[in-house]
Amino acid sequence: MKNFDSRVYSVADFLEWSRNELLELSPDFQRRAVWSEKAKSYLIDTIIRGKPVPKILITQELKGSRTTRIVVDGQQRLRAILEYVGGDFRLSRAHNPDLANYTFETLPQNLKDSFLQYELGVDILFNMSYEEILDIFARINSYTVTLNTQEKFNAKYLGFFKQAVYQNGYKYVDYFISGTILTKANVVRMAEAELTTDLLIALIGGVQTNKVAEQYYKKYEDKNGDLEGATKKLDKTMSYVGAIYPAEEISHTNWSRVQLFYTLFTSIAHCIYGLKGPNPVFRVKLTEKTVGKARVRLDEISAKYDEVAADMENDAHPAAYKRFITRSRRGTTDTGARIDRTNFVCEKLAEALR
Repeated sequence: MKNFDSRVYSVADFLEWSRNELLELSPDFQRRAVWSEKAKSYLIDTIIRGKPVPKILITQELKGSRTTRIVVDGQQRLRAILEYVGGDFRLSRAHNPDLANYTFETLPQNLKDSFLQYELGVDILFNMSYEEILDIFARINSYTVTLNTQEKFNAKYLGFFKQAVYQNGYKYVDYFISGTILTKANVVRMAEAELTTDLLIALIGGVQTNKVAEQYYKKYEDKNGDLEGATKKLDKTMSYVGAIYPAEEISHTNWSRVQLFYTLFTSIAHCIYGLKGPNPVFRVKLTEKTVGKARVRLDEISAKYDEVAADMENDAHPAAYKRFITRSRRGTTDTGARIDRTNFVCEKLAEALR
């Protein structure tokens, strides 16, 4: 028999209960981790943008003639809301550049009204003992999936680099999926963010292993640095990638393999900007007029990949292709392998475009 009810209450409702001392953020169920100001800002920005947040779990207790709401799960979310309305912190520029440093009181009136009217989903528990509530917590936690590396970054970091990664990842996720570079199942586990992290790092710090990713999340947690410039470079490079290979066409080539797509991207970016790591000797000017020639050479590399990969023991196959294939199969995210692959592709492009 169901012993809970699902409802929605506005932010204004919770504020009213708090002001009238009818809201208890129960210390018995308070998690140890206390949210940082960035985490609070991210939640407030989510509400201001009208996006959903997880449900609040509460129980009710009659004290005299008044009903008190005791928060079982969602204390940090509600504390952040109450503190923001109370003027205790401001929105971060990393989350909302247009409203950076705004307090609740300084928000435009229409946004203040929308914020107060924002509805939070709530599950209300009825007639449950402390032991039963603990059982609910155990059941909820039983469904938690072990986080992969990118999901851990998502949980740990909230600053400028994370925002740049996710905004750019969303921008190109349709291309990644349509081009079969990523699958929808991968994207559910934040694969587009992982790939975009790699691409941004290459543009900022050069072609290198993905093991340095967390260094960039840390470095750009509190400052924007050159992320805007890197985003512009990402957009231009992706425009060339899309011009050479529309999504439906790259899916029929080996460049749709995620490790080779990374190489395609870094090779084109090296031609345009000159990246740290790859040999500058192999850098050749790529223009809209030479996109066709570049496509022909890249198609040739993709076709040759299949031919050589099918018979790696054949001495007639060029050693450079064998090395490229080996570097595409083993240690694919190592710095050396990535630089070698980029050098190989850039050298082939230079032969075609010079």
